[in-house]
Amino acid sequence: MLGEIIVNKEKLVILDGNSLLNRAFYALPPMTTSKGEPTGAVFGFTTMLLKIYDEIKPDYIAVAFDKSKVTFRHKEYEEYKAGRKKMPEELSKQFEPVKRLLNAFNIGIFELEGYEADDIIGTISKRFESENLEVIIYTGDRDALQLVSDYTKVVITKKGISETDICDKEFIMEKYGLEPKGIIDLKGLMGDSSDNIPGVPGVGEKTALKLLHEYKTIENVFNNVENINGKKLKETLMQHKEQAFLSKRLATINRDVPIDIDLNKIRTKDYDVLQIKQLFSELEFKSLMERINTVTLNNAKINKEIKCEIKPYERDIKIINKIVEEKVFNFIFIYDDNKEVEGMIINGQYFVSDSFITDFKEVFESEAVGKNTYRAKYVYNYLISKGIKLNNLAFDAEIAAYILNPTENSYDLVNILKNFAGILYDEDLNDIKQLGALFIENFDAIKENMLNKIDNLQMNTLFKEVEMPLIKVLANMEIRGFKVNRETLHNIGFELSEEIDRLTGEIYDLAGEEFNINSPKQLGVILFEKLNLPVIKKTKTGYSTDAEVLDELYDKHEIVEKILNYRQMVKLKSTYVDGLLACISEDNKIHSSFNQTVTATGRISSTEPNLQNIPIKMEQGRQIRKAFEPSSLDYVILSADYSQIELRVLAHISKDDNLIDAFRNNQDIHRRTASEIFGVSMEEVTPLQRSRAKAINFGIVYGLGDFSLAKDLKISRKEAKSYIENYFKRYEGVRKYLDSAIEEGRKNGYVKTILNRVRYIPEINSSNRTLRAFGERLAMNTPIQGSAADIIKIAMVNVDRRLEDEMLRSRLLLQVHDELVLEVHKDELQYVAEMVKEEMENAVELLVPLVAEVKWGKDWYEAK
Repeated sequence: MLGEIIVNKEKLVILDGNSLLNRAFYALPPMTTSKGEPTGAVFGFTTMLLKIYDEIKPDYIAVAFDKSKVTFRHKEYEEYKAGRKKMPEELSKQFEPVKRLLNAFNIGIFELEGYEADDIIGTISKRFESENLEVIIYTGDRDALQLVSDYTKVVITKKGISETDICDKEFIMEKYGLEPKGIIDLKGLMGDSSDNIPGVPGVGEKTALKLLHEYKTIENVFNNVENINGKKLKETLMQHKEQAFLSKRLATINRDVPIDIDLNKIRTKDYDVLQIKQLFSELEFKSLMERINTVTLNNAKINKEIKCEIKPYERDIKIINKIVEEKVFNFIFIYDDNKEVEGMIINGQYFVSDSFITDFKEVFESEAVGKNTYRAKYVYNYLISKGIKLNNLAFDAEIAAYILNPTENSYDLVNILKNFAGILYDEDLNDIKQLGALFIENFDAIKENMLNKIDNLQMNTLFKEVEMPLIKVLANMEIRGFKVNRETLHNIGFELSEEIDRLTGEIYDLAGEEFNINSPKQLGVILFEKLNLPVIKKTKTGYSTDAEVLDELYDKHEIVEKILNYRQMVKLKSTYVDGLLACISEDNKIHSSFNQTVTATGRISSTEPNLQNIPIKMEQGRQIRKAFEPSSLDYVILSADYSQIELRVLAHISKDDNLIDAFRNNQDIHRRTASEIFGVSMEEVTPLQRSRAKAINFGIVYGLGDFSLAKDLKISRKEAKSYIENYFKRYEGVRKYLDSAIEEGRKNGYVKTILNRVRYIPEINSSNRTLRAFGERLAMNTPIQGSAADIIKIAMVNVDRRLEDEMLRSRLLLQVHDELVLEVHKDELQYVAEMVKEEMENAVELLVPLVAEVKWGKDWYEAK
């Protein structure tokens, strides 16, 4: 029977810090911050702590830790805890943040040289347990059961970190048939392999309990050893008597540790919400942010508030003149709950309401005044709507924060203030004006800090010449939009509906009945019960019918191909036809959002809607591009696409002679690779060999191994392995590059692109094999993908600048991975086509030529 916590008594909770951290580390999947710091054990420990506060509501609380590796037990028995594996570095690193959290919670931490946490816990519980104070010990170590008494319970973690047993005297009697002190005798006889306590050889828990049920203590066992049945057992006991008593001493918790403990000093106190939230933010514990607000403590409160004075702006020309004179304008826009501009906060912490923003037209448009802000793209879009141009944009704090750590979860003001100004702001205050004012008040320090870090990482060119100018390019693309022909989309949707209906009928015929094709459960019954197809895998709810399963069943029954086609048609209709129709604005255009601070590699992403993932591998998907047209009949759509840019980047950074030679001689790289790895002339390469070589070429870029390649090509792993081995024999430079990329990642914790864009890879030094392999793949492909992203960004900036400087009517509409899409005036077509090709091919200088293919037509489909 499990014990219960007594509700109406004061409670002292004592946590075994080492034991609980260790339990959390091994119970939970590995977790790291975006900077690579391990946090899984801290998360698990903190989750347990919050649960204790929420459910137990302790009046007093303390945490004990081991202080040193050598204790009084080692002095008595050198082999004590010998053979234990060294604590993983990922775990040892997490003790310091846990102690910082405990300090923020104002929880007493106790540790003493030469003693273990168990001894400190035993001493505290002995000193304070009484009929008026219930002691509750939290641990994963069953040694602590010896501390159970009428006034002390031990809560033992069982499965994971959430399931526990509350152990009182009745529990121990029911489970072991012993009094709590009998646990020490039990350990003395049976030993404890985890602590390398020897016990008596051959005596396990069953035998030890049988002896103790009869004789109660080790002393009585040996006093009556002649009466024990079993010759072998008797001889073993007599031979190992000293070892048994040694084991009992080693297992005995010292409850008289010379440590000073004042009960009043471990009383549950107010805790520092702000500091805790800062730590949660630093550790990236988003899910725990909400819980800290609901945990009940004694009058918990925030210990620190930061405020700054906000002054109203009332059409003071002196303020504007001062900005013009100083040639620096620091400002941030403030938005209301509907994301509408409410105003802006400027130099001096003045709040300028929306109606007065136009007063600053001269400042915004001045080329002499440098503009420093946050999320400048939104500022640019808003000002354009007011007929104001944003010129000489010098600094965007969000962009700077992004390139300094592209895997950060958020680049909001709270994080920027914390990371670059050392200011902790409590988000619960929910005062966006205060937050903005704090940002402006500390802007110069934030900017200087960021620019120093950018300079140290050699990213000045990337920041100043690529990312900052790109803001305006993306803003203009959003404002411009891409015209979409509703009628064309409706017609495509109608054709897709007809195809869906046709496939539905065929599927019903093959199944012999009507059913919900979109229901995995009903589809599973048809495939695996009615048609008796082999079951590939199951989920908690039944048969799996995902794409991977259907691919494996493809040749087993005609219905599988129909279902796959049906799913493709349904997705095209719902996501790309119906979805796009819903996004068309009153001007008959789609105004997508282009995101500059989302991907870890530096690629631009598109949302609301995503125009970068319109399918191109199947004809029905490509047809959707027919709906994307120029804004008038005077224009055509031009598409300029880099040819194999990632492989060209690979040739450059690997300096592989064969790759470089192939590209410099304008050879078909996939045919050349097929020739190299299959040992045939380029003329003899078959279509199948070229196709496999193509998969290998691009697979290498993404760190593809033999398992994945075998799966993709539907060949054996042995064959896939031989392909990869042959590839690296011919492309030795690529092999050396990949190895050096992994080594760089391990050494620095990050890798860089051609333009020195940084990506942190914490996984690469993980002790978890799967995570480490993932990190190695990132180290190999990030410099390639990231460099390709940098190159097309440079091309975008240069093309846009040429169009504007030369006052051309043509303009950029869209960027899709390695492709630029423009709307080009027919009178400028030849010139712009050549100019775009020139700028793309000369964006950077590589060891191999960059090649851009330019096409145009009456719509995006025809241009592609």
